[in-house]
Amino acid sequence: MRLLIVEDEKRLAVSLARGLTAEGFAVDVVHDGLEGLHRASGGGYDLVILDIMLPGMNGYRVCGALRAAGHEVPILMLTAKDGEYDEAEGLDTGADDYLTKPFSYVVLVARVRALLRRRGAGTAAPVLTVGTLRIDTAARRVHRGEDECALTAKEFAVLEQLALRAGQVVSKAEILEHVWDFAYDGDPNIVEVYISTLRRKLGASSIRTVRGAGYRLEAG
Repeated sequence: MRLLIVEDEKRLAVSLARGLTAEGFAVDVVHDGLEGLHRASGGGYDLVILDIMLPGMNGYRVCGALRAAGHEVPILMLTAKDGEYDEAEGLDTGADDYLTKPFSYVVLVARVRALLRRRGAGTAAPVLTVGTLRIDTAARRVHRGEDECALTAKEFAVLEQLALRAGQVVSKAEILEHVWDFAYDGDPNIVEVYISTLRRKLGASSIRTVRGAGYRLEAG
């Protein structure tokens, strides 16, 4: 899953980005409301963490502009303010949830996961089943039959992208977009490395290479 953090407190933004990256998310960070609106408007994000007090354009206006343009990406608003009026204003502009600073990082991660699950409620269950493979997206655990497979955060993120479209071909570019962040400029063959590792852990026949197109997770 790919997240966008729009936060002008750079130390906080970097801290959140590091933590969420360790959780297996691809994370982009911007520090200005106008840049945040530009990035979010381009699509490709599964969730936006949006501060309210921002230079250029405040979070209320960014959120309102995204909703007015028809963007339905989940938005979690952050603010140092506290009070029912501020919360109501944030939700009225189209935000999906609201968190007041200072907040617990554990709570933020739980809110992020809840919003992502809610967004996928109509298309994907919290537990994805593909043949004998069972992927619990909430607990971040994977079982093949009765055996649990220990995966790193990045391995899980790659598998999750394949499982969400099980039986369909997912391109290398799509995996890179949702698992690695916007600033990644390394070798795109890194995807092949993770696919190879997943095959070793889950079984060689679990992920099929479709030459020139991408990869397909198959029931096995």
